[in-house]
Amino acid sequence: MVVTVTPIRTESDYEAALARIDVLMDAVSAGANGDELDVLVTLVERYEDIHYPIGYPEPVAAIRFYLDQHDLAESDLVPWLGTPESVAELLAGKRDLTMPMARALHERLGIPAEILLRKPAAVA
Repeated sequence: MVVTVTPIRTESDYEAALARIDVLMDAVSAGANGDELDVLVTLVERYEDIHYPIGYPEPVAAIRFYLDQHDLAESDLVPWLGTPESVAELLAGKRDLTMPMARALHERLGIPAEILLRKPAAVA
């Protein structure tokens, strides 16, 4: 069976590809060849990267996420960020993340520097 897969250029193409992927997912789980599925998924990912990019999170959001994922409290950041007050101010958005703070969070906790060094989004 020969299947023709075409580029995804429009939103309509994208929606059709997603619908076809749904059909193919069921077929592949039933033992069918997944080549068409592999190609379509690659095309959809590329289209989404261009048209629906997902950016980095805000630095404070990334820090909060890290705390949540590692079951840590704000007070656990004190050794790297200074005082409990400075930690609270940083997480409340009242204090900017300094380079030494970003470096410590990156080196000690492994939070990517690309995230920590982002400028906060402008408040509307």
